[in-house]
Amino acid sequence: MERTSNRPRAVAVAAACAAGLLLVSGCASAHGGKKGQERAAALAAGHANTPRIKIAMVTHSAPGDTFWDLVRKDAQAAAAKDNVDLVYSSDPNAANQANLVQNAIDQKVDGIAVTLAKPDAMKGVLATAEKGGIPVVGINSGVDAWKSEGLLEFFGQDEGIAGEAFGNKLNALGYKHDICVIHEQGNVGLEQRCAGIKKTFKGRTDLLYVNGADMPSVKSTVTAKLQQDHSVDLVATLGAPFALTAVQSVSDAGSKAKVATFDLNKDLVTAVRKGTIAFAVDQQPYLQGYLAVDGLWLYKYNGNSSGGGSEPVLTGPAFVDKSNVDRIAEFAAKGTR
Repeated sequence: MERTSNRPRAVAVAAACAAGLLLVSGCASAHGGKKGQERAAALAAGHANTPRIKIAMVTHSAPGDTFWDLVRKDAQAAAAKDNVDLVYSSDPNAANQANLVQNAIDQKVDGIAVTLAKPDAMKGVLATAEKGGIPVVGINSGVDAWKSEGLLEFFGQDEGIAGEAFGNKLNALGYKHDICVIHEQGNVGLEQRCAGIKKTFKGRTDLLYVNGADMPSVKSTVTAKLQQDHSVDLVATLGAPFALTAVQSVSDAGSKAKVATFDLNKDLVTAVRKGTIAFAVDQQPYLQGYLAVDGLWLYKYNGNSSGGGSEPVLTGPAFVDKSNVDRIAEFAAKGTR
């Protein structure tokens, strides 16, 4: 319960950070005098003319995962606004991801945004960044680990809270038996989502592990499970591409189960509109990418720390279903949701 009480504060901070240029201009003016006025002028609303800096964003994205396209797209939008040279790289293998962070350190970047899907694998390289004086922020994965790893800020969703909200949604809709499909074994965020569902869902939850890097295998594994157990009435997936594949599995298995998911993409929004997907949990990946870059820029040029350096900036969860999907579709058509 203590975690949820931080949400209003975190959301307020996110709103302030999203208006970064205006915020910093105000802070600079508050210092008074010619120096403060010069800084305010340098950070004119709309585009920064501060000296160019380099920021690296290193995620655990697998090739072809459309979720990360949104994270990267908005990170690029913030970089363009803040006069930042953004270097993006990713690898789902934790050791390889750590090597990419080390590469960023070797390039002497001015800041790093990183995901902590497997935080233990990142400890050593994050300590190296800290020794080198490079500020690091967390995005998307690692809400329970970012402070212990010494990160400056965190922008993302509390996956446990999101899972609990998902379970409550299933209760409200009358479901009795779900399978929670985990597409990357060892990813703490995915495990937390399913654990959250089990915590609040009054029905039965079974875990189903699949190889997310092999979509035909995902389809056949989910199909087999549905053929074996006809009591399953809800397939919960943890990413939009897997939800769309699960819809095919339901059809192939001759099952009456519905599909609901975490995360969105353009095709998923269309599926919600058509009713082939019951609902989705949106953690607003576009916002995560934007705030990470903007947060590092704010820290570099004004010493700001979103959340005061002690609280995460939560970007979700928010539900998307038929009641509000038309509004979301407007932005999905633009490639930002």
